[in-house]
Amino acid sequence: MGGAAAVVAKTGAAPVERVKLLLQNQAEMLRRGSLTRPYRGIADAFGRVLREEGAAALWRGNQANVIRYFPTQAFNFAFKGYFKSFFGYDKEKDGKWKWLAGNVASGSAAGATTSSLLYHLDYARTRLATDAIESQGCKRQYRGLLDVYKKTLKTDGLPGLYRGFSVSIVGITLYRGLYFGIYDTMKPLVLVGPLKENFFASFALGWAITTFSGACAYPFDTLRRRMMLTSGQPFKYKNAFHAVKQIVSTEGFFTLFRGQHGYNFESKMKGALK
Repeated sequence: MGGAAAVVAKTGAAPVERVKLLLQNQAEMLRRGSLTRPYRGIADAFGRVLREEGAAALWRGNQANVIRYFPTQAFNFAFKGYFKSFFGYDKEKDGKWKWLAGNVASGSAAGATTSSLLYHLDYARTRLATDAIESQGCKRQYRGLLDVYKKTLKTDGLPGLYRGFSVSIVGITLYRGLYFGIYDTMKPLVLVGPLKENFFASFALGWAITTFSGACAYPFDTLRRRMMLTSGQPFKYKNAFHAVKQIVSTEGFFTLFRGQHGYNFESKMKGALK
């Protein structure tokens, strides 16, 4: 995707992304008192943001997301080529499974390395997007992107910008492993005969696998973002195991999937705008 198209896609999907983040993290927001009433769903969250914060607030946090895109693409491309020199296998010579493992390993290593450099921007985007107010006269916690960095570094130091990072890497690896593993297994079984060169069949298979892989990895996204929101707060999760234990025991297992419908819709929107 070209740079201008990427900005359009991300900006177009930003309102859905913000609502998804609000739904996904509302229990943490209620816990710390930045939200007094839970959102009842996607429509309710959209309506409340419009009424309580104004239309422009639907794009809150989008600046950090757009800034993050360009170096992410460049780093992923550079690092994947670098790691392929270590993990790369030839599909015909070394076999399908070694090739698949090498592809997942190089992609995950590239993603992890890129994330280590740019995770702080995703943190800032999450903090801005979840900085909700319940009337337009209320004061926000953060005035903007730089204010997130200033306040987080003051209270938590550099580790505060990387809270939830290890969980993020697990999620990246799981997603890539499932996507490439299932796609490589299903493609020769499904895309055969008249479907072999069929664009719609290929698209449907890719969409189904993307949706399934995203759903499996989604709880890790919830965990890392919930951990992000504890920076600057008295209560902090000690680690990912502590986070999942606390969240599931008090809110139930399915809270880890809250906001997923918004995530799926946002992914489709980005795809349509490409």
